[in-house]
Amino acid sequence: MNIVDINGWLVLRKELGCLPSITMAWTWTILMITLIMLVSLLQKWAWKCMKMRRKLPPSPRGFPIIGHFHMLGELPHQNLLRLSQKYGPIMFLRLGLVPAIVVSSPQAAEQFLKANDLVFASRPPQEASKHISYGQKSLSGSPYGAYWRHVRKICTLELLSSHKISAFKSMRKEELGVLIKFVREAAGDCVAVDLSAKVSSLSADTTCRMVFGKKYMDEDLDERGFKAMIQDVMRLIATPNVGDYIPIIAPLDLQGLTRRMKAVSKVFDDFFEKIIDEHVQSKDQNKTKDFVDVLLSFMGSEKSEDRIQRSEIKAIILDMLAGSMDTSATAIEWALSELIKNPGAMKKVQKELEEVVGLERMVEESDLDGLEYLDMVLKESLRLHPVAPLLLPHEATEDCTINGFHIPRKSRVIVNVWAIGRDPSVWIDAEKFFPERFVGSNIDVRGRDFKLIPFGSGRRVCPGMQLGLTVVRLVVAQLIHCFDWELPNNMQPNELDMTEEFGLVTPRANHLLAIPTYRLIK
Repeated sequence: MNIVDINGWLVLRKELGCLPSITMAWTWTILMITLIMLVSLLQKWAWKCMKMRRKLPPSPRGFPIIGHFHMLGELPHQNLLRLSQKYGPIMFLRLGLVPAIVVSSPQAAEQFLKANDLVFASRPPQEASKHISYGQKSLSGSPYGAYWRHVRKICTLELLSSHKISAFKSMRKEELGVLIKFVREAAGDCVAVDLSAKVSSLSADTTCRMVFGKKYMDEDLDERGFKAMIQDVMRLIATPNVGDYIPIIAPLDLQGLTRRMKAVSKVFDDFFEKIIDEHVQSKDQNKTKDFVDVLLSFMGSEKSEDRIQRSEIKAIILDMLAGSMDTSATAIEWALSELIKNPGAMKKVQKELEEVVGLERMVEESDLDGLEYLDMVLKESLRLHPVAPLLLPHEATEDCTINGFHIPRKSRVIVNVWAIGRDPSVWIDAEKFFPERFVGSNIDVRGRDFKLIPFGSGRRVCPGMQLGLTVVRLVVAQLIHCFDWELPNNMQPNELDMTEEFGLVTPRANHLLAIPTYRLIK
């Protein structure tokens, strides 16, 4: 059969309505690739024209269609730091068809998150938020506007207030007591403890009790396990989705991410429906109200402006889980790692604890305000190991000029707090763990000083910051106060591997294992 015969056969098959599906698939693929290339060329031409008219930030040379995606690598925060050292603290990248601005210095961060906070207070649309967060209805992922302000008010005043945090004090003490008992038994047997796993379980259990009112075992959610499912959500949100950056191909789901998002979302939706139904049916007035109880009170509010929908409640619940579990556990894991790796700092923390608390009892939350050196240790750990090294992306709601550079509307703004924490113009011996650098310093981690912003700053600062700091300080203090720690297999402290694993949060690549020795007098 020659080419004419083949073409004639295809035309005939098409007219008969039975063109082979494989031919249609190839046709659509070719058309899509052609369209993408055309859009990319038009976008490139438009940006060249814009650059001629308006001064964009410095930028490395990119490729057609993908732009600078290939430069991110497996550890984007580290690679972006290296690029910023060449192209400056405000750098322009093109991620697919989306303009992105990378911010890598305290001065630049202050311009974006304080001086022009309102312009950059929104979040970009993402496939993950669309499918997992009920159409961008979570507090962390929703765009700036009336809905976000309403949910922010509910979360800060009703769920994460000082009063609410204090109400769960006894629960935190109880759950931490369970961990200390386990570690003490391990100390008696002289066996290594997987601190990463145990701290992760502690964080999951305390979070569930605050949000749901009780702990949930792994099998209560899915055969993969409760914590595994939460981590799956975190990975899906963190994985760069080509459809977010080349929207025209999003329906093709080339990476299979949308399919996985929908599957995970279905599991969580069924689970949350069950939780909400249980809370609606059993209203115990004598118990401390958990987060679901509080949110349900707004679902039935008589004031329409205060009312929230069932889907919005589920989005907020998932936000609270994802925002509490891995973040606190990762911060604790890195702080313990640095203390074990630096025995001198460990001894100083233990000496302070002996003076403030004594060796006859465990640490109470009321002791935390008197632990100045511990606070310096945690600042230093968060400087070197911010839990979310690139924070969550911001989006420009309008054109803006910063430091003489044109920042286009709809640009994604990526604040590299990992790079800021290693800025040699700000920090002496920036790669060194040295808590004493904060002696006599008023630098804190709450977003007021842009040299150290592990929780972000401005309108989008982490609303759970106070809760997170309370949990991290208490757990680290208790584990260091109750036990001495040494590495297994006669490993020396300076041999401890500190490799990172990038994600929405950045934990250790390998679990922290250590052998405890009980040190309290009882």
